[in-house]
Amino acid sequence: MGRRSSAATSWLVAQFPAPLLGFARALRAAGVDASADRVHAYLRAVDELGLGLRADVYWAGRLTLCGDRDDLERYDRVFAAYFGTGEPDRRGISVPPPSRLRLIARNAPEPPTTTSGDREGPPTATLASSVEVLRHRDIAELSVADREQLRRLLDVFALRGEFRRSARRRQARRGTVDPRRTVRELLRRGGEPARLRHHVGREQPRRVVLLVDVSGSMAPYADALLRFAHAAARGPRTEVFTLATRLTRVTRELTHRDPDLAMRAVAAAVPDWRGGTRLGVLLREFLDRWGQRGMARGAVVVVLSDGWERGDPELLAAQMRRLRRLAHRVIWANPRRARPGYAPLAAGMAAALPSVDAFVDGHSLAALESLAAVVRGADRA
Repeated sequence: MGRRSSAATSWLVAQFPAPLLGFARALRAAGVDASADRVHAYLRAVDELGLGLRADVYWAGRLTLCGDRDDLERYDRVFAAYFGTGEPDRRGISVPPPSRLRLIARNAPEPPTTTSGDREGPPTATLASSVEVLRHRDIAELSVADREQLRRLLDVFALRGEFRRSARRRQARRGTVDPRRTVRELLRRGGEPARLRHHVGREQPRRVVLLVDVSGSMAPYADALLRFAHAAARGPRTEVFTLATRLTRVTRELTHRDPDLAMRAVAAAVPDWRGGTRLGVLLREFLDRWGQRGMARGAVVVVLSDGWERGDPELLAAQMRRLRRLAHRVIWANPRRARPGYAPLAAGMAAALPSVDAFVDGHSLAALESLAAVVRGADRA
């Protein structure tokens, strides 16, 4: 039997654009270069194939959104987290009537097999829609089931700093003439004319330093933020510290591949979980022990905190100015910022804000995706 008409599928994509675009955003957060052109091609492919078959949605994205071999593994992990854990059928696909196989919500029972007498209707994207709703919900208000789904989505995150030009160079077909390699080629040929050799500058991501507040006021968000930090720590140039009444470096604990093992290791290493907040004192300790010696120089420093300060706000303001002089950018993510009527009136937040380059939300999965884009420098592109 043939697929639904083009007009029907166009209506379908028009009705469910948010889940598809949310999936593309999740891929970007996982490190896949899903550009606007690729997303447009993906939407056109789904428009042609329809949302009825899960395998069609899988292959439409795999063939349009992935740019190289490294993207394939990330794509599979994000697809499993976003659309469910069932493996897509990678063999030849026979096309049944569109209404018989539908995208289903995770943990929902399989729909019964329809009979020939059932009426056909437009397929639904229940799971994708539920994930899209979950992306914008406040983490503090999630149920246990929603938190488990959020953890699966955070597991596929990737975080890297914006790229900077390195002093090292690499060979290239075009670019600046490489005098050393060109002269060597001339000598090898005995002075006979030879093709000019070129090189270009290398680029590498800046170091990212995450300072995660795990004090009592941040308890509803601490687990999600640390899982976000665990995904970021998979990168080679990421450092993670926790802040409460003490400063604890947890980069080594977060190197565990399994997120649950990493969380248990962090819980054992952090002695002041859900304690008070001494942001000024701990920021000074970070700068004295690590930041001034090179960790913060030219780095993207991200503070994930609500800004409640038990100590002297003037000390925090002075240390933030000091950090601003060392770092490439200072970003502050505050989970309370998205609440209606919020204003940075807390003494610590008000003291720190003048030295912050970007002040963003940190209350939801969508906010963390936006934070990852800010760390990459997308807000200044």
